[in-house]
Amino acid sequence: MLALAVAASFIASVAAHATFQEIWINGVDFGSTCVRLPQSNSPVTDVTSTAIACNANPSSSNGVCSVMPGDQVTVEMHQQPGDRSCANEAIGGDHFGPMQVYLAKVDDATTAVGSDANWFKIDEMGMPSDSPDYWATEVLNDNCGHYTVTIPSDIAPGNYLLKAEVIALHVASSPGGAQFYTSCYQINVGGSGTASPPTVKFPGAYSASDPGILINIYQSLTAYTIPGPTPHATQSPAVANTPWPTTATWNTALQPSTVPTVMPSGAGGAPAPTSKSASSSSSASHSSAPASSTPAQTSSAPVSSGTGTPAAKYGQCGGIGWSGSTACQSGSTCTVVNSYYSQCL
Repeated sequence: MLALAVAASFIASVAAHATFQEIWINGVDFGSTCVRLPQSNSPVTDVTSTAIACNANPSSSNGVCSVMPGDQVTVEMHQQPGDRSCANEAIGGDHFGPMQVYLAKVDDATTAVGSDANWFKIDEMGMPSDSPDYWATEVLNDNCGHYTVTIPSDIAPGNYLLKAEVIALHVASSPGGAQFYTSCYQINVGGSGTASPPTVKFPGAYSASDPGILINIYQSLTAYTIPGPTPHATQSPAVANTPWPTTATWNTALQPSTVPTVMPSGAGGAPAPTSKSASSSSSASHSSAPASSTPAQTSSAPVSSGTGTPAAKYGQCGGIGWSGSTACQSGSTCTVVNSYYSQCL
């Protein structure tokens, strides 16, 4: 039975490869404006290759997406380029495994080399339930390929690379069998944080013999060791002993069918710094606020004067179902983006 299961997974893998292609910031669709798109949807399998950092020869990008500490950033994965349909699994073929997100502070996000950068992890999900075994990739599929993390509130401002990664373990019972699907996004973090978390290198952070990389998942597991360092300022979800809920937390009804290639209106995409001096300047939610089906078009009218602790500029301040603050910090106004999302602009 094991041999049949492995063989079936191997055959299915031919049509089930995937890439991280889009990014959302606080529920606003930034599309592919700041991602280094992989050349193909094939995985990296050599943990000693420089491609383990940001994939094999990804396309360059001039875009840098602006975020603030505490912002919600959602990465989006699909099997084929430009396909955003929720009718298709984000990554299929029983490609079960963990999901991880890293950051690396760099001088210029548009030119930084991922394999030269120093990375720290900000989020991870492995096997959130063992009743039955349920994997982060299945949670990703439940949510139409969307996975949301929080930008740590204490990190220093400047340009960063954000690395989103899935490790598919369906044929990982032999060395070199684990499949790494990763993309790097170019972002600029604002704020005034000072934290400089411990870092790792890619390649270097993983070994082909790590227990979370060399593993037979076709058995009943009660725990899973996620590869890489401990996340900064957050913890991996504990393994639940009850069935994992499969209901989407991302509003799949509002999933767009097209991919924006320009920054949303009013989003304030940040230019990359041109020198080192120019660059001086959490816990994961695993769920997502309802999202716009089109690039944001802001209204000139504020929602209200607002109540609660003022949200940072570009933070969410309203929308259907929103229960947080409706006030904004001085210099920004709570502005309607769509009925589900208002932002401090």
